[in-house]
Amino acid sequence: MKSSLKIAFFGSSLVSAYWNGAATYYRGIIRALHDRGHLVTFYEPDAYDRQKHRDIPDPEWAKVVVYPADKEKGALKALESAQGADLMVKASGVGVFDELLEQAVLEFRRPETTVIFWDVDAPATLDRVQNNPKDPFASLVPKYDLVFTYGGGDPVVNAYTKLGARQCVPIYNALDPSTHFPVQPEGRFQCDLAFLGNRLPDRESRVEEFFLNVATRMPEQRFILGGSGWQDKPMSSNVNYIGHVYTRDHNALNSTPKALLNISRESMARYGFSPATRVFEAAGAAACIITDYWLGIDFFFEPEKEILVVRCGDEVEEQVRTLSHARARAIGDAAYKRVLTQHTYAHRAAQLEGILEARNLT
Repeated sequence: MKSSLKIAFFGSSLVSAYWNGAATYYRGIIRALHDRGHLVTFYEPDAYDRQKHRDIPDPEWAKVVVYPADKEKGALKALESAQGADLMVKASGVGVFDELLEQAVLEFRRPETTVIFWDVDAPATLDRVQNNPKDPFASLVPKYDLVFTYGGGDPVVNAYTKLGARQCVPIYNALDPSTHFPVQPEGRFQCDLAFLGNRLPDRESRVEEFFLNVATRMPEQRFILGGSGWQDKPMSSNVNYIGHVYTRDHNALNSTPKALLNISRESMARYGFSPATRVFEAAGAAACIITDYWLGIDFFFEPEKEILVVRCGDEVEEQVRTLSHARARAIGDAAYKRVLTQHTYAHRAAQLEGILEARNLT
């Protein structure tokens, strides 16, 4: 494999986490690739007001190209400028001209270019294809050199294999220790349980069961809800809704509460092996994480020692009632040690390089 690859990456946004849950994942992977000597250009559309809600400037570890989102020629011009890359990546969920990009990265490839489809929401992609036999993406899957996913385990790998993928490999979420780490608690985030997540149809009923209903039954406890879209959602007076939480505040939000709740989207829980980026962000801040159950949790963290696992709202309530601050700290410290030794983006970038080298794709 070349010691330095030129990588063109088409994704939703690198510089803004606004309605863009994949931002942390992109940043972690791409910074780790840069640290290993690779040159990454990230192409993102000027869409969904993300450029107005940037939470980082253009980074030193990647070149960012923002193209217009209102006309196809903007995306095609970006593709033309990416043609000299050794590795061309089309991520899922760009949000603008996805079908065009899925086809065009294959058409713009050169003989020496490796083309990868990188699925940052495999359950949504696979459900879409399975529910629509005419979806054009299904016929494109065998044409990609590789399919990477950020979760899903064997169920996702098997589903992509049935679609004809040459190889499908999960590159799981992880921790970037340079951006997510323990900090001093802040009074504004003091509470017994906090949850951070945007309001999405695929998650809302689970948030009601695991968080909002629990808060209603525990008026003596304090709760914090962060994320976009919840402003008109009925909630009890002991829930402090703080809206969108910018990346700069994630460490304080993760480090301060007695416990932090993770609630998977329904599709992610169904496929399993799909830890959200916020799980690793929280572990990186030594948070005591309470998570809903999904297949594969013990691949990443040891239940009861490094993470607390619940299957219903009643179990969340029991954990909040009985969890001492001392035990919460012990669980958070154990999770922190686990991610540093096994689940950083440096580990993931090394894995990616190994896959490419084994297949002689570069």
